[in-house]
Amino acid sequence: MNNTFDVMNNTSLIGEILPLDLHVLEQSTEEAAAAFIEAGTAANTVRSYRSALNYWAAWLQLRYRKKLGDEVITPNVVVQFVVDHLARPQNGTWVQDLPPSIDIALVAERIKGKLGPLAFNTVSHRLSVLAKWHEVNKWNSPTDAPEVKALMRNAHKAQTRQGVSVKKKTALVLEPLQALLATCTDGVCGIRDRALLLLAWSGGGRRRSEVVGLQMSDVRKLDADTWMYSLGTTKTDTGGVRREKPLHGAAARALEGWLAVAPAETGPLFRRLFRGGKVGTTGLTAPQVALIVQRRAKLAGLEGNWAAHSLRSGFVTEAGRQGVPLGDVMAMTEHKSVATVMGYFQAGSLLTSKASHLMPDDDSEELK
Repeated sequence: MNNTFDVMNNTSLIGEILPLDLHVLEQSTEEAAAAFIEAGTAANTVRSYRSALNYWAAWLQLRYRKKLGDEVITPNVVVQFVVDHLARPQNGTWVQDLPPSIDIALVAERIKGKLGPLAFNTVSHRLSVLAKWHEVNKWNSPTDAPEVKALMRNAHKAQTRQGVSVKKKTALVLEPLQALLATCTDGVCGIRDRALLLLAWSGGGRRRSEVVGLQMSDVRKLDADTWMYSLGTTKTDTGGVRREKPLHGAAARALEGWLAVAPAETGPLFRRLFRGGKVGTTGLTAPQVALIVQRRAKLAGLEGNWAAHSLRSGFVTEAGRQGVPLGDVMAMTEHKSVATVMGYFQAGSLLTSKASHLMPDDDSEELK
């Protein structure tokens, strides 16, 4: 007899356990599933979702005297949210519909960073999180309504035509990277920062979370001029399978130099420093990677909108400049979407493209 039926027929084993409803999840099961989803989601993503929902809750309370979750949010409410937060041109100036008293209250409660309209990308993100929240609650999302989609589409066009554009982080291509590295002469701090910058850049444009997530056990020396480092779970690869990436030349030597002054058997690869160049045991945080880039850019006297992402965009842009095949670039960066990486890659490749050099070098020469 089939073993499954033996167990099912043995009432001494199943006792008084009540059967579950095939069409309804138990609350404990829903909570366990939610815990798995949160644990499998990048920490930065979880924080951004919580921040967005916190904002929705505060705005609904102040604007409608409603609590988030009391009922399904309607498309009309979403339309109001958009016009409350996106600036639009009117009589030669920019206006928004959010009452000043509510704007002040949101800032006072630290729900909002500063007075005034939000960036288009911020509003888009808030709507995406709202859609996800409705999906989790098994409700139809108001962001799918035609009027909401049409409003966002035309709002984006209106802002673009008025000269409002998304401010991307400045790409750290080879020349500014070299300028940053030239500032890394301040003892142990400089040795650490040089190794971090070169690993993040030369190693494939690593995200700041990937850089601070590296452990001592993730790096190994391959030969005199090459080191390898391993990635596990990342933003786009959640399988946890270790993938090795190479570090050659200057990047390999910089890493070896850091390990010489900061030897350790275990723990984070890049650690905090204290007075006197003492190396601590705690690892750097993701925001500290951005601060290192910004500090080094300031020391180098570079103007630009610098951040940790400058390392990633700079690597892709420089690869385009040097004619590296896109497939090789994506193998290093681990971008999953060609569309995502192409913007930076094309910007770099066009710098050396014949299509951007049609005019003769001598501008006095007549075109024939």
